[in-house]
Amino acid sequence: MSRVVITGMGAITPVGNTLTDTWAAIKASVCGIDEITHFDPIDHKVKLAAEVKGFDPTTVLSKQEVRKLDRFSQFAIVCADAAYQDAGLTDEIDRTRIGVMVSSGIGGIKTIEETVNKLTEAGPNRISPHFIPKVLTNLAAGNVAIHLGAKGICHTIVTACAASTDAVGAAFRHIQGGFSDVVIAGGAEASITPVGIAGFSIIRATSESTDKTRASIPFDKERHGFVMGEGAGMLVLENLDHALARGAKIYGEVIGYGATCDAFHVTAPSETGEGAIRAMQEAIQTAGIKPEDIDYINAHGTSTPLNDKTETQAVKTVFGDHAYQLAMSSTKGATGHLLGATGAIEAILSVKALEEGFLPPTLNHQVADPACDLDIVANVGRSQDIMYAMSNSLGFGGHNASVVFKKWTGEA
Repeated sequence: MSRVVITGMGAITPVGNTLTDTWAAIKASVCGIDEITHFDPIDHKVKLAAEVKGFDPTTVLSKQEVRKLDRFSQFAIVCADAAYQDAGLTDEIDRTRIGVMVSSGIGGIKTIEETVNKLTEAGPNRISPHFIPKVLTNLAAGNVAIHLGAKGICHTIVTACAASTDAVGAAFRHIQGGFSDVVIAGGAEASITPVGIAGFSIIRATSESTDKTRASIPFDKERHGFVMGEGAGMLVLENLDHALARGAKIYGEVIGYGATCDAFHVTAPSETGEGAIRAMQEAIQTAGIKPEDIDYINAHGTSTPLNDKTETQAVKTVFGDHAYQLAMSSTKGATGHLLGATGAIEAILSVKALEEGFLPPTLNHQVADPACDLDIVANVGRSQDIMYAMSNSLGFGGHNASVVFKKWTGEA
């Protein structure tokens, strides 16, 4: 089977609108959580979110194109364009061998809300003819493919908060199987809207704190819910031989992927964490390494009472004594929870951790929880040379996904 490497990356996050700015903010322990500005939350219990600041889609798209696209698709296209440029791909590459796998958890919810209001106020003949193409979840992938001229596979995996990890994993398998030379994989989300915030609030999944430093607090004993984030993350996955032939720079290698389902509950994780356990085990097995080879895990770590406890226990089950030797942080303390885009962002941060030998911190941690007693790199990141990193994503519906990356050492 073909080896798969990462040759380009792009990020639009609450802490930076580029890969460079996002990584610099993560290293500096910057928190992107603040008061909601996308709408007036006066009637909402949730007052904080992790919004993308100063995003200008016209750096890549025309004003006419922007009007036809929901914010999640704007994020996807601009971010994919950045990753594509970062990879140094050219028009000479066979377009039929370039694929796109871009996921989203919710899709065009902003447009849906605005259109329902328009329908109520002005009637059915006044809604936009662009409504359907703007809201369909698969249109992020479709628009990215159109923008880049990618004529290979074009798929959207919708597995809630595991979606973009599954996109990266599926792209890995697709290239590994020889079906594509290049796949742009990732996710985009723009769900900080009145209905988006209210929907998660009513099921008590989100934090109602008004303290920016005590809202998203992964693994902290006082955690009480996640903070909604938005943005996009894109990785260019490429056949190693193809990348070497064109002299591409290589960030790291994808070597393993596992995906399972709890088949337990719509919103709650399995109490034993058995689905997450099997996903991690599958990822390690397909990577051809041993559990004790993993140096760092970018955890799902949502800051909800059940998730963090269950994920910690799952890691202990998979890694045994080694669980206390590896590092495991949650970058959601900085970025909030980007739902369907979160896995791609955390994959990118894992790859950067390998490349630069720096472990991202878990921000806002103050009160230790005996049930979450692993090395979570609390509050401040640290320099540490690592060879293997894992990124976990767990989603509503019992979806579990884990992907394993290896540091690129130049050995073809």
